[in-house]
Amino acid sequence: MAPVPTDLRPIVISGPSGVGKGTLYKLLLERHPSIFATSVSHTTRDPRPGEKRGVDYYYITMAEFEKMIEEKAFVEHAKFGGNRYGTSKRTIGELTASGRVVVLDIEMEGVKQIKNSHIEARYVFIAPPSMEVLEQRLRGRGTEKEDSIQKRLAQARNELEYSETPGVHDLTIVNDDLENAYTELEEFVFQKRTQDQGAKDEGAAGESVQD
Repeated sequence: MAPVPTDLRPIVISGPSGVGKGTLYKLLLERHPSIFATSVSHTTRDPRPGEKRGVDYYYITMAEFEKMIEEKAFVEHAKFGGNRYGTSKRTIGELTASGRVVVLDIEMEGVKQIKNSHIEARYVFIAPPSMEVLEQRLRGRGTEKEDSIQKRLAQARNELEYSETPGVHDLTIVNDDLENAYTELEEFVFQKRTQDQGAKDEGAAGESVQD
């Protein structure tokens, strides 16, 4: 049985589409359901069949969403296909206060926003063994059209380039073997927070991170 983490800062997991970050994220939640939790996002889209309010998403109007943006209620938000999605500071705060570690599966732009929000978090980047392997995985899905694959590969190159920026991520895991990658992720999230890390984080809290 894994020990209770001493570091309750949220875990922000990012990486290109097709790299397997969603699988690693789900494994962490499935294997330690009493320790880790996912933050329910807000969205302006309508619920899909089978989705539950407050479980899959908090469904709100565009006006309500824009008001939350004005009030700086989100740590990150984005727009996809005409709908907005966002992660609220309040939801993360409530989960952390209850003793749970929040795990977030976030895209690159979201990572930049969270860094600018001054919320203390730990950042993990999931990388593919190579671009060739990533392309094979995307094609192996059998659900992507060629133009979609090319867009995802172009975005992956941007994310890999950003991941090389010093200090952006606390850990980069190359997902060559799923169980090995998961072990590396689990060891990281359960490691103790040192006094040096705490001092560094407190100093960073007042700094503005440039895009």
